[in-house]
Amino acid sequence: MLQEKKIYGLVGKNIDYSFSKKYFSEKFIKQNFKNCIYNNFDIENLKELKKIFTINNLMGLNITIPFKEKIIPLLDSLNVDAFEIGAVNTVKITSDNKLIGHNTDYIGFTRAIKPYLTQKHKSAIILGTGGSSKAVKYSLNKLNISSINVSRKKTKGNLTYRELDSYKMKKCDIIINCSPVGTFPKIKESPKIPYQYINESHVCFDLIYNPQETKFLKESKKRNARTVNGLKMLELQAEESWKIWNS
Repeated sequence: MLQEKKIYGLVGKNIDYSFSKKYFSEKFIKQNFKNCIYNNFDIENLKELKKIFTINNLMGLNITIPFKEKIIPLLDSLNVDAFEIGAVNTVKITSDNKLIGHNTDYIGFTRAIKPYLTQKHKSAIILGTGGSSKAVKYSLNKLNISSINVSRKKTKGNLTYRELDSYKMKKCDIIINCSPVGTFPKIKESPKIPYQYINESHVCFDLIYNPQETKFLKESKKRNARTVNGLKMLELQAEESWKIWNS
């Protein structure tokens, strides 16, 4: 009798570029998980997302842009971290078909950036205000690093790109790009920040992993900053997702 496949997958919009499908498909081969399959669910809206939840033998999902926050009302519950962050990137489907939201982005980010930090790093600038930025802010709070979000539009508690001056850039020696600006194929784009104020004391982290070195990282490296792309964070959060699905 053939064993029914356990189905996992990534939910998002325009995700042909995705890291997750390749990563988990290779993981299943290497570890001889013959009864597991990982699919991309490239969808437009929440109505389509609801249909995914009806798939037979669905075990778990990764969630990406633009559904990390939008998915929350569809779930039965959130774990503590996902609740406090206000964004979900991992969903576990229990044996009684309950949908439990988790966030492993903050774990991946914390472990990926920690080797680059010293006691001098106390303040950060977060570029972007989406679901990923919320996980990054939560991580920085746990590391006792203050942070400010920067976005194109002025909102309460956030800065606009125009408000980034020499004082703020030098005071905040960690800069994290949580926006999609610079992602393949738009590799000639970069966040509109005053790069001239970046120096060797800065750590510049880009959540983007394709291309391997974004224009944001190239411009930062020119000014002797330590630069990190998002690949290690993705690998770490993916492994945390796997632990959750199989716990």
